[in-house]
Amino acid sequence: MNRGAPVTVTNILLSGVVGSTAYGLAHEGSDVDRLGLFAAPTEELHGLRGPKESHVTTAPDRTLHEAAKWCRLALGGNPTVMELVWLPDELYEVRTPLGDELIGIRASFLSARRVRDAYLGYATQQFRKLLSRGDGSFSADTRKRTAKHARHLKRLCEQGYELYRTGELAIRVEDPEAYHRFGERVAADPEAATPLLSHYETAFAKTPSTLPEHPDDAAADAWLRRVRRHFYAPGPGTV
Repeated sequence: MNRGAPVTVTNILLSGVVGSTAYGLAHEGSDVDRLGLFAAPTEELHGLRGPKESHVTTAPDRTLHEAAKWCRLALGGNPTVMELVWLPDELYEVRTPLGDELIGIRASFLSARRVRDAYLGYATQQFRKLLSRGDGSFSADTRKRTAKHARHLKRLCEQGYELYRTGELAIRVEDPEAYHRFGERVAADPEAATPLLSHYETAFAKTPSTLPEHPDDAAADAWLRRVRRHFYAPGPGTV
């Protein structure tokens, strides 16, 4: 993956601003993160070496996944890619008819077990990062990163639980200041995050989900086949 200068990616189907800006947690100096998906020309999928599945760049910070990879990640409950199809309208920078179709079938990617495992799993990763930083007696830069990880932990727990409970993903958080206060508290004492994580582990276990047991792979497959037909152009010598 290219993490240097931006590369030109064609056939972008959907792209928008994600991360702290989308959540309402950005502050002065925050990076603006962008996420999107693109369609590789169908003919390129037939060769010995397939096209690159992801393009990741910095300055600007942008991640683009090929349509099939995005679908695989979304069907697995990946919280990062899933938010692309739940953004507020004003945060989309590229929308195409095929992108709108994907937004229209977004619920079909969801399943109770995968949402629970993915969101709690990511939150647990953030918690481990917090504990690895010790008792709060670290540098200002490390403290800043610790507060950021704490905010992500809280967001993953709250967003994941609501998605699990209601089938709807709210990207923008309701009380940004509560997240910042939580981040500072946990930066001073990482163990302060323990009650929050424990609360949501119990809440997931006790709450019935509106989501099905399995995602609707057929809907994703049908959409991807429409994408492949749309971007099929026979190569030289094709009969």
